[in-house]
Amino acid sequence: MPENHRGRLRNNVRHLSPFGRNKPSSEPLMNEDHDPHLEDDLPVRPRSRGIYLLPNAFTTAALFCGFFAIVQAMNDRFEQAAIAIFFAMVLDGMDGRVARMTNTQSAFGEQYDSLSDMTSFGVAPALVMYEWILHEIGKWGWLAAFVYVAGAALRLARFNTNIGVVDKRFFQGLASPAAAALVAGFVWITIDNKLPVNVFWMPWVAFGLTIYAGMSMVSNAPFYSGKALDVRQRVSFGVVLLFMVGFILVSSDPPLVLFGMFCLYSISGYVLWAFRFLKGRRQRIFGEVDE
Repeated sequence: MPENHRGRLRNNVRHLSPFGRNKPSSEPLMNEDHDPHLEDDLPVRPRSRGIYLLPNAFTTAALFCGFFAIVQAMNDRFEQAAIAIFFAMVLDGMDGRVARMTNTQSAFGEQYDSLSDMTSFGVAPALVMYEWILHEIGKWGWLAAFVYVAGAALRLARFNTNIGVVDKRFFQGLASPAAAALVAGFVWITIDNKLPVNVFWMPWVAFGLTIYAGMSMVSNAPFYSGKALDVRQRVSFGVVLLFMVGFILVSSDPPLVLFGMFCLYSISGYVLWAFRFLKGRRQRIFGEVDE
């Protein structure tokens, strides 16, 4: 028999049972150096890419609300436009938390969220305010709207470049959703309470509010971010009770309570900034010494 044929036969020999009959082995062939415990160190199969649709779905919904607000403003339905911006705020606050809780953060999601924020909290509030009342003061109206849009764009760009540098407990400048709530809340509360809009001073109040919101987004004032709160941790009964009271207050008169809350929040950063300055606490929240 040729030598190479005998070699192939030897390689194909099955394991023999103790009684001499051929019996396929029920145990897998193992190398002498094989350590079964090493299987625990093998890399875990990554999550399916389909799960990344979950946070991006919330981002898409927030983007839709911003676009819907623009369309409603073009159709002179300003109250619906303002409410849509608040819905966009809720959805925007959920997408990041969902991504962190499901471990589905990605560079794509971060960029997509920024573009969505620019539409929902940058362009949409400015256009709603301009179409509602700012157009009555001519070029001053669209200049105020542009200052707001530019402030939102600069705010988002600075936020993206300062990730990992600033104190996560505070925002550097007023966050764009809060600025949008300030502008949209003013529209909503005025229409809901049927306040006079034909008086000469109302467009200038809207002008000042829009400029304030736009400039606050690019300021260095520290605004509390709320990122230190972990919804997965246990809280006291008092916190739950406070949450219930807040929910009841908002439900009683949504435009009034929400606008009042965001007005207080929009000045809280300047109050903290002044308090730190008067106390001589010039240590850094952000990248450089507060002036």
